Amino acid sequence: MADNPFVPPAAAAAARKVDLPQPVRYEELQREVMMSLKPDLFEGLRFDLTKPLNHNFALSHSIFMGNVDVPTANSQVVKMPIGTYEFGANLVTNRGNLMLGRITSDGRLTGRVKYDVTDFAALKSQFQLASEKGMSQAMFDVDLKGKDWNGQLKWGTSNFYGANYFQSVTPSASVGGEVFYLAEQRRSGIGLAARHVGDKHVGTIQIANTGLVSLTYIQKISEKVSLASDFMWNLNSREANASFGYDYVLRQCRLRGRIDTDGKIAAFLEERLNVGVNFVLSAEVDHPRKDYKFGFGLTVGE
Repeated sequence: MADNPFVPPAAAAAARKVDLPQPVRYEELQREVMMSLKPDLFEGLRFDLTKPLNHNFALSHSIFMGNVDVPTANSQVVKMPIGTYEFGANLVTNRGNLMLGRITSDGRLTGRVKYDVTDFAALKSQFQLASEKGMSQAMFDVDLKGKDWNGQLKWGTSNFYGANYFQSVTPSASVGGEVFYLAEQRRSGIGLAARHVGDKHVGTIQIANTGLVSLTYIQKISEKVSLASDFMWNLNSREANASFGYDYVLRQCRLRGRIDTDGKIAAFLEERLNVGVNFVLSAEVDHPRKDYKFGFGLTVGE
């Protein structure tokens, strides 16, 4: 737009000003890469059923029979067979407020609540109640957002306090940071992050004073294929790991897979058999530890 001597400078500057988009939330910084590289892998049999009762309320049932890994002091693989049933209820209002609850056969209760107070502020909470000592926990959030920024205040059990802020600086780039303080352990931390979004790619970087550096990148090759990678480096322990994955979306299925520097190879397939019916295959092979996980399942309902 050529400068016009008859237009006041303030008006000309306003005309050239570009509206910045609202960025993603700080906790969702790597959401595209996580969707491709971190599918919900499992070992055994899984069946999930969701039954809507009306437009706002639905019930869910989930059955899982398989193995879970038991943590050990060394790299030895120890598996424990389990079988669980989970019952859930989902309430979503027309305004977007929601209440989600889950209870399992072993007595664990989890829930999540979100309520929009105004157009720029929302209250959120999530909790877990368990019979095991030290396993019950809760987190309360206040979400704030503006035209080109968003922020969050957090408080949780064990006297956890946190805050984060993310700001768009150009139409394609945003930067921000977070702080937290864990009073019971007298620990604190600061993190900085940046995110760049192009027509067919998303790149992020995160740095924390705990010594962690994280880089992620995802490239959309075509309408059906995306390639993703991530890299994490711990400056204190001098350890690093990286992974590379793909996300292939076909008309009736979605296939995701990855390979990492620890020697693990994983794949996750979702095949659409009918409207609202999906068949799931999961596999993960860890050759160095001789740990092999295979699972299959069925998901009914959207």
